[in-house]
Amino acid sequence: MMYHIPGVLSPQDVAWFREQLDSAEWIDGRATTGVQGAQVKNNQQVDTQSERYAALHKEVLAAVNSSALFFAAALPKTISAPLFNRYQNAETYGFHVDGAVRSHPESGWMRTDLSATLFLSDPDSYEGGELRVNDTYGQHAVKLPAGDLVLYPSSSLHCVTPVTRGVRIASFMWIQSMIRDDKKRAMLFELDKNIQSLKARHGESAEIPSLLNLYHNLLREWSEI
Repeated sequence: MMYHIPGVLSPQDVAWFREQLDSAEWIDGRATTGVQGAQVKNNQQVDTQSERYAALHKEVLAAVNSSALFFAAALPKTISAPLFNRYQNAETYGFHVDGAVRSHPESGWMRTDLSATLFLSDPDSYEGGELRVNDTYGQHAVKLPAGDLVLYPSSSLHCVTPVTRGVRIASFMWIQSMIRDDKKRAMLFELDKNIQSLKARHGESAEIPSLLNLYHNLLREWSEI
């Protein structure tokens, strides 16, 4: 399942990130990918050894961890250190699949259940640059407003189409979820959304505790922590 998480960053937050990234140290994006990805990857990334990167990635983590919708959809156990990429002058990243595991400074290794892209460029400011994701229902093109995030299964083949005008800047990261199975995670998300909708419409009705009990017992049954 793919999920659109709007408003992870405010317009003011986006402006701050863009100001910082305009003067960041950018390097060849192939520095952080494996052999398979390097064959189809042509972009730039912020140098993870730079002082500016250390501050930027912490701000992204703070933003995603403050999003209730992100938490409900991803049920994150571990989030990778966010990276930042830039596409311009027909740069692209061909179809590839993300690695199943990644190193993590705290846990040692993490499984990549979900991939996330946080858009930092106004979609009208560049042409091309769509994130295209293949799943069982076909291919989906994603190009979201600056400050919005998309979540999708890391097992999906995906690409970024060539940027033929302007500059596309984004942050991206991976998530190991407490719920490994996509279908179970999707069911919990739908149940959670409906509970919140019922609470907003009817207040703390008599059915809410029973539904919350069901949600938390399923989370208890399925989670890996």
